[in-house]
Amino acid sequence: MSREKGKEGENLACLFLEQNGFEIIERNFFAKYGEIDIIATKDDVLHFVEVKSGENFEPIMNLTAQKLQKLIKATHIYLTKHRLANVYCIDALIVKRGQCELIENITMGAL
Repeated sequence: MSREKGKEGENLACLFLEQNGFEIIERNFFAKYGEIDIIATKDDVLHFVEVKSGENFEPIMNLTAQKLQKLIKATHIYLTKHRLANVYCIDALIVKRGQCELIENITMGAL
């Protein structure tokens, strides 16, 4: 997927989150192990959101176990760097054909 398409998907994801009561804290946080697409908060919970988008395939299929482990490590780096002890979860936001679906707490069985 092109960078432009990826950015378009992230923009749609941010709009979707904001429309559903989330406050966007940061976008594209880079850490040694990878990138966190969106960091948002809602109801005093930090949400680390991985955006997957695509048109002619199921975008969730690009969320591999390896990617998830990198996301977990990047999340811990963010929390440490900002000295945060907030309740948090790692979510996936799927963008397909202009529609968004939020899947919350995708790491529940992975830790």
